[in-house]
Amino acid sequence: MTTKALSRPVTSIPALFEDFFKPLDTWLDYTGTVSKMTTIPAVNIVELPKEFKVSLAVPGMKKEDFTIDVEDDMITISSQNEENKEVKDEKYTRKEYNYSSFSRSFTLPENVKQDAIEAVYTDGVLQLVLPKKAEAKATVATRKIPIK
Repeated sequence: MTTKALSRPVTSIPALFEDFFKPLDTWLDYTGTVSKMTTIPAVNIVELPKEFKVSLAVPGMKKEDFTIDVEDDMITISSQNEENKEVKDEKYTRKEYNYSSFSRSFTLPENVKQDAIEAVYTDGVLQLVLPKKAEAKATVATRKIPIK
């Protein structure tokens, strides 16, 4: 047994306690209020017979906060939100800036009608409906072959 292996856990104990309390500091700003953190929203994708449904959990936002772009076979859902907060007191003025953003990109299947994609934002969920193209029906022409 080497002393190096024994010394490693001892040096990491203070870091363990610092990391234990660190998440609390990231959630609270200096005023003691909960601050917004940048996160990547959870996404659910469901394939139905006539369409795909994409749902993003993004509570606390407005529909104006989102940008949805389709380029070639890629759809990108993004948001940028900037909030300025100013606190004035008799002795000081404090300004705080809060900026959050995310971007999610997905490759569209070939059978999606790109010009018919719709999006709705309600109750903290952004839902996209991606209709499928009508499948080309194979036309089989039947003909009789004469026997010679």
